[in-house]
Amino acid sequence: MTDLARRRCGACGSDTPRLTAEQVREIVSEVPQWTLEGDSLVRDLKLKNFRAALDLLNRVGALAEAEGHHPDLTIHAWNRLRVQLSTHAIGGLSINDFILAAKIDQLTQE
Repeated sequence: MTDLARRRCGACGSDTPRLTAEQVREIVSEVPQWTLEGDSLVRDLKLKNFRAALDLLNRVGALAEAEGHHPDLTIHAWNRLRVQLSTHAIGGLSINDFILAAKIDQLTQE
């Protein structure tokens, strides 16, 4: 388990610190299955079928609700789940996005 996965997401608001480009470059290596797309952290997952994609979507949704930090989730091409993280309140990336990414990575290993 990474140090990020052991942490909890904090409350998000307009005062949530936005990570600088340098901070993002440093921390993104801790979630190597994720890519940067603009001001978002993205992971595309290919599952064995629609049911598996829907199951993972629901598990990610429950985790996000428990953490109080909500990604954009999309099922497409019947077996692919796209997870897109950004802190909407600040229009960019915060530490919460990386914490949730690390926790989602744990879900995909179960």
